Amino acid sequence: MPHVIVEYTDNLNDRTNIQDLLEKINRVLVSRRDTYPIGGVRVRAYEVNHYHIADGKEDDAFVHVTFKIGKGRSEEVKESTCKEIFGVMKEHFSALFEKHYLALSLELVEFQHKTYKQNNIHSRFK
Repeated sequence: MPHVIVEYTDNLNDRTNIQDLLEKINRVLVSRRDTYPIGGVRVRAYEVNHYHIADGKEDDAFVHVTFKIGKGRSEEVKESTCKEIFGVMKEHFSALFEKHYLALSLELVEFQHKTYKQNNIHSRFK
């Protein structure tokens, strides 16, 4: 953990670089290596092809980020990480936001139960 899942409407493909956004979000988490082990960081995106936004009369777009982490981090750490990721999102889309209808959102999901995983990527960062 953490996992970051970016959902974005397909009408953004010609207007922004989603891979660049993923790399920026990844850098936020990697820079916090004492809180989020690098070997557990996963950042991915899914293009949404079927959607209906608001009244459907404009070429509206959205980007929704789900940030999933295991339990145990302080409220301050969770809040500062979310604010930094959301800041990256706002900066990435700032020019587009000025000329296009766009909804940005970020949701924190903290697992309350044990997760089951096997990962040998961590060994590269010891």
